[in-house]
Amino acid sequence: MTLIAIILFVVFIGLMLLGVPIGISLGMGGLIAIGLSNLDTQMFGLLAVPQNFYAGLAKYPLLAIPMFVLVGSIFDRSGVAQRLVTFAIAIVGRGPGMLPLVAILVAMFLGGISGSGPANAAAVGGVMIAAMSRAGYPGSYSAAVVGAAAATDILIPPSVAFIIYSVLVPGASVPALFAAGMIPGVLAGVALIVPAVWLARKHNMGAIEAALPRPPFWKSLREAAWGLVAPFLILGGMRAGWFTPTEAAVVAVVYGLFVGMVIYRSIGMKDLFVIFQEAAETSAVILLVVALAGIFAYALSTLGVIDPLANAIANSGLGEYGVLALIVLLLMTVGMFLDGISIFLIFVPLLLPIANAFHWNPVWFGVVLTLKVALGQFTPPLAVNLMVSCRIARVRMEETVPWVIWMLLAMFVAMLMVLAYPPLATWLPDYLGY
Repeated sequence: MTLIAIILFVVFIGLMLLGVPIGISLGMGGLIAIGLSNLDTQMFGLLAVPQNFYAGLAKYPLLAIPMFVLVGSIFDRSGVAQRLVTFAIAIVGRGPGMLPLVAILVAMFLGGISGSGPANAAAVGGVMIAAMSRAGYPGSYSAAVVGAAAATDILIPPSVAFIIYSVLVPGASVPALFAAGMIPGVLAGVALIVPAVWLARKHNMGAIEAALPRPPFWKSLREAAWGLVAPFLILGGMRAGWFTPTEAAVVAVVYGLFVGMVIYRSIGMKDLFVIFQEAAETSAVILLVVALAGIFAYALSTLGVIDPLANAIANSGLGEYGVLALIVLLLMTVGMFLDGISIFLIFVPLLLPIANAFHWNPVWFGVVLTLKVALGQFTPPLAVNLMVSCRIARVRMEETVPWVIWMLLAMFVAMLMVLAYPPLATWLPDYLGY
């Protein structure tokens, strides 16, 4: 079994290095391991593959993923982001560093509508990068700010990452995770604001910005009101018990279409096909990786790799904080190369027995892992959020490194605060009774 487990990881890592998509690499590694071991005779060996492919998807919380992805596409095209930006500028005013501040605030707010970081980066970047360019901010700096700001999306509910984690960890419900991510998500956003504003003022960026007119407050509030209501409808409805997180995603889609087609009239019938196509493609990629990871996870669990490995780490003599530091270092490394959902699907089954050995709160542990995933979303060379913002700003990713390094440091400090003081994540779900 040990040899087959080694083959499993060699095939998986080898295929990834050859450029094979992560989902295919996971599925092929699991398929070969199951075939070699002829494991479950009750399911006639390889019949375990389609069984676990289906089992990976047949989970009720996963229904929310395509809906929240669709919400992101709808609000991206409806003009909500532009109206929120105008309203935020009306509040904070003009001046050096104010547009980056607005970009982060709007990204945090849109985090309460859509659960996808890249979708958030596209929505905010489509509005803010052009505005920052007109105000005199370098494109590389603007891309770094938007890419980092969009990473708060997977912390502030609703969150696709939290939904995936809840499926993998029975002791962590979606409402508890959504509540737990609120304070760390706001903390991460505030942490990003500090270097963004400091860098802008230190390098005298946005000098043109102060000369631009400040939007009228009441007019911008009136225009942004429909967008401002959305997070309260989604999260408030879940808290009031009107609908489950999955049903909330459907309500958000209906609300977004109503705002875009009836109120703002920025979405026409001809736009619906493109919106549905984008959301379907993104959702299909996510769910295919989830399904193929189910085959990989089945092979891992049946080969008996997880428990001995977890026991070896737990009894390594490093202690609780040493093991936690090792986990953070591991995820920081893989976060540079893998997307967040893949990290969860690969590493949560491996890390969960370690968390149980140290009696870590599964909700708090989920928030810590999600913070690490958020860091990975704008850590080169993969950096899915940064890819989107760099494409909009038309700059190379390496040009953003002098700016993004400060953003990474700021969010890392926020993660250390949650590590050192778990009530930052656990207080709200405990208070709400989840």
